[in-house]
Amino acid sequence: MENTVVFALSSSKQLASEICQELNLPLGNISINHFADKEILVTPKESIRGKHVYLVQSTNDPVNDNLMELLIAIDACKRASAKTINAIIPYYGYARQDRKAAPRQPISAKLVASLLERAGADRVVTIDLHATQIQGFFDIPADDIAANRLIGEYFESRKDLGDLVVVSPDHGGAVRARKLAEILHAPIAIIDKRRPKPNVAVAMNLIGDVQGKVAIIIDDMVDTGGTIASGVQMLKDHGATKVFVTCSHAILSGPAVERLRATGLEEFVCTNTIDQTEHQKEFPEMKVLSVAPLLARLISAVENNTSLSVALNKPFMHE
Repeated sequence: MENTVVFALSSSKQLASEICQELNLPLGNISINHFADKEILVTPKESIRGKHVYLVQSTNDPVNDNLMELLIAIDACKRASAKTINAIIPYYGYARQDRKAAPRQPISAKLVASLLERAGADRVVTIDLHATQIQGFFDIPADDIAANRLIGEYFESRKDLGDLVVVSPDHGGAVRARKLAEILHAPIAIIDKRRPKPNVAVAMNLIGDVQGKVAIIIDDMVDTGGTIASGVQMLKDHGATKVFVTCSHAILSGPAVERLRATGLEEFVCTNTIDQTEHQKEFPEMKVLSVAPLLARLISAVENNTSLSVALNKPFMHE
């Protein structure tokens, strides 16, 4: 992989470093400047002519700054004659705006896809898109990797959990819950909720049995924590002995950490698609799993023209 270069952009420096450790590659040298007027300049500080470039950048808060930084980095690499430019976007911002939910609304997830392509990306890699059909917004290869196996192996390694039940916080997440339940050989339950307005959800009913069981709520993302907080309380009210919460993307906006801690949940298990360094300081119940092995395997498969599905179906925990 002597012609492979991995660059870390502002939001994913630690993750990019871990990916390079997995691949036994040095982290690429790139300069990122944010000027006083908020303009951004990204300059690779080494030759990338004829090389396969991987730019690692989640587009979380500040969403627009991180997105613009990625677009400028892609343009810089294109003008520096990189052979291929691969945008690794572990958390894909604007993914929740994937359709017109009301008249005159934009489809911002499609707009972001068009911007990435127009800037010069040859491939886009994401983890657990909010809506998998977003892959269809691209006319270039778009790989969406699931973190379910990584999460499942972590809970399998916990020998103290006993009788498990996997819980989806809404009907839309039932497939995700089912996949984790299959890994853990556990039944599933579904929380029936209503959402009166954005970022506000109220748990209404529980479909399934959690009495006397250890419940694991799984969602693709946790933002303000309102849905999860009401879900944890409902599961406890229905007799769950312990409640774990897990997700791929811990956005944790506003009062989310306070809300989650107040529920008395056993553990909050997430990945590092979004850097959690600051949140971990105030949230001792947080367990962060690294997606670096997932992304390193993808890069290796792409560079060696081997099967991605075979690579991702191998166990991770032994690594």
